[in-house]
Amino acid sequence: MLKARIQDDMKAAMKGGDKPRLAVIRLIMAAIKQREVDERIELDDEQVLVVLDKMVKQRRDSIKQYSDAGRDDLADVEKAEVEIIQEYLPEALSEDEIGAIIDQAIADTGASSMKDMGKVMGKVKPQVQGRGDMGAVSALVKQKLA
Repeated sequence: MLKARIQDDMKAAMKGGDKPRLAVIRLIMAAIKQREVDERIELDDEQVLVVLDKMVKQRRDSIKQYSDAGRDDLADVEKAEVEIIQEYLPEALSEDEIGAIIDQAIADTGASSMKDMGKVMGKVKPQVQGRGDMGAVSALVKQKLA
């Protein structure tokens, strides 16, 4: 369903002549298609979210690098791409909601130390994927297990 929505938006961008938006949507479709070809599967909504989440993470890394290098023009392009990609991601979770998910995962797994971080992340990741920055989530898990 998400993939179909992206395809419909691509057609609308073509008809509307919105070239920057069309370019980003084509990048999204290419990333989805690449994964489908590589794994010889049809991606469902959850797998499409993983692809979109990865694209946002890559662009955030690029924004940081461009900003550090003083290339604000390139950072602005990446920020615009992130905004378009995020339209297809679910509503972001608040820090409190993420904290509650982590607390529940710690309780469910009986985690007590950093050795249990993999178990906790395994329970947290499917719930937070596409709805929060996994780097920040990982840092919060480390903080709670320390």
